[in-house]
Amino acid sequence: MRSALFICLILSSLACMAARDDAFVPDPTPPGPSDIRPGTPWQEAAVRLPPWPDDADLVEFELDGSADPFRYFIDAKHLSVGPDRVVRYTLVAQGRNGTRNLSFEGIRCSPKGSYKVFAYGTGGRFSALEGGDWQQISNLDGERYRKDLWRFHFCVPREFKPRPKQDMIRSLQGRIAPRQNTGFQAD
Repeated sequence: MRSALFICLILSSLACMAARDDAFVPDPTPPGPSDIRPGTPWQEAAVRLPPWPDDADLVEFELDGSADPFRYFIDAKHLSVGPDRVVRYTLVAQGRNGTRNLSFEGIRCSPKGSYKVFAYGTGGRFSALEGGDWQQISNLDGERYRKDLWRFHFCVPREFKPRPKQDMIRSLQGRIAPRQNTGFQAD
C-alpha cells in the first residue's frame, strides 16, 4: 500500500511540473507590428528579343579603373526598363582584333545586383536561352562590366531602382561624374 501511495505522489508531482507554464518557451509566431503585411512577390515580365543593333546606336563605356582587353558598347536605341523594373540591354563586347560578342541581358537594381542573360547574338540575329536564372553580379574580371553597369550607369544609388533611360545614356557617355553615380556627396 505504501508503494502505491508513493507512486501516486510521484505521478501527481510530475503532472504538476508538466502543467506549469514555462516563461522560456517561444511563442508559435513571433510578436510584431500589426500593420506589417506580406508584399506581392516580384514577377518577371515577358521578354521580346531586340533587333540586331546598328553601329550608329552603340554607346561605348569604359570600366572603372580597369585595363580590360575588350571595348564595351550598349545599344542605346533599344535600352529599356520593363514594367518589372528590369533594365534590359544589348551588350557588344569587342576584342582587340575587332571580333564582337553580343548578348541581350537584364539587370535588376537589387541591393547586391542580379543579372540574367536572355540571348546571345550570332549571324545577325539573337538566339534565346531557355531556362536561364537570375544570378548575383560578381566581381570576377570577366563580368566586371555588369558590376559597373549596375553600380554606375543603370541604377539609382541606395534607392534600388532603375534610372531614367536618358540618365543611363548620359552616364554611359561619361556626362555624369563618377561620384555622382555612386551616391556619395561630391567634395
